[in-house]
Amino acid sequence: MSIVSVRNVKKSYKKKVALNIDRLDIEPGELVGIVGNNGAGKTTLFRSILDLIKPDSGVVFIGEDVVANSNHWKTLLHAFLDESFLIEFLKPQEYFDFIGKTLGLTKAETKTQISKYPELHNDDIITSSKLIRELSTGSKVRVGLLATLLGDPKIILLDEPYAHLDPSSQAKLSKLIKQLNEKGVTVILSSHNLHNMAQICTRIILIESGEVIKDQQTSDKVVQEINAYFEGA
Repeated sequence: MSIVSVRNVKKSYKKKVALNIDRLDIEPGELVGIVGNNGAGKTTLFRSILDLIKPDSGVVFIGEDVVANSNHWKTLLHAFLDESFLIEFLKPQEYFDFIGKTLGLTKAETKTQISKYPELHNDDIITSSKLIRELSTGSKVRVGLLATLLGDPKIILLDEPYAHLDPSSQAKLSKLIKQLNEKGVTVILSSHNLHNMAQICTRIILIESGEVIKDQQTSDKVVQEINAYFEGA
């Protein structure tokens, strides 16, 4: 059974089609990269999967759960799309404790889980006296990524996780995502950085005008074809 299934999902804003996907299946243990130009429909797809927007038609499944009719899937899938997911009047550790509590973790368990990911934090986050809103954009992204990993989710969905990270942090994030996937975590991410996606993803999906126009296992040939598509766009 697919772990994420999108069936006949359509979404339009006024007369503009934002999403038009007949069928898209993500299998357990896949590491899927979704690419596309700005406005291609990547974020609309992610928000539909997370039940943050209601499609005009169609249905999204997480396992056997219809996302619009169930909350159980939220224990399986964790996501970070943008800064709106953060509570910016909290300090980072306060935010982690809050998220941990919603997942049934004690403060000690939350601290232990955060400590497993040194790639994403340093003193400016863990011991920071600043509120999240006072952090740099890159630090805010790392706070969001850390919170997403709390509770050991089975599925992780990330929208543009490399944005605002310096090259060193991007490399560390790629290594971490690959390690999580090797442990069985299904990862779905979008990025404008095709190089990073090609390095770690086992499958690449190209979306344009809300439709899937290429969906193949990662290979040098596929990456060249996608590069050529963007160069000609």
